[in-house]
Amino acid sequence: MSSRHHIDDFMRGRIIGKIEEGRKITDVAREFIIAHSVVSLLWKSFKTTGMCSRRHGGGRFGSTTPAEDRYIVLSAKRNRRTTAQQVANQFLAVSGKQISRKTVTRRLRGGGLYARRPVVRVPLTRQHRTARLQWCREHHNWTEQDWACVLFSDESRFSLSSDCTRQLIWRESGTAYRPENIKKRTDI
Repeated sequence: MSSRHHIDDFMRGRIIGKIEEGRKITDVAREFIIAHSVVSLLWKSFKTTGMCSRRHGGGRFGSTTPAEDRYIVLSAKRNRRTTAQQVANQFLAVSGKQISRKTVTRRLRGGGLYARRPVVRVPLTRQHRTARLQWCREHHNWTEQDWACVLFSDESRFSLSSDCTRQLIWRESGTAYRPENIKKRTDI
């Protein structure tokens, strides 16, 4: 059994019951398809404490509270183009607590936000749409030989501006085409 999956209290009671019937730990482990060590530790724990329920609350405490987690997610949603380090700095300024960039990233993932590249599109005016439609109507009857002489340069990456669209945004899965997640390109 994987270390991530815990045996529920009902299953623990069944395992203890089988051992109390006189069955061997190895046979019980084989029957429930659980590691021998898990059944052995459960039996030892039952003999010392008299209980078979699992103790909850182990592990390290989180560095932020649930309310602070919601604040981190909300601040990233307000400005989707901020980096995790900027969110951590903003959190420090507001709360006085120092958290790492990795903590911010984990909290944002927990809130359903992931760092993705924004969809880049050119905002088209009525003139642009008219010109494109006219171009399509002029070239709709071209043959394959006519198109063989054309070179499309939009498949290569050319940038005349300093912004190379490598900036990431925080967004939920499946929301790539929402207006707040689209980066408008102005160089036409």
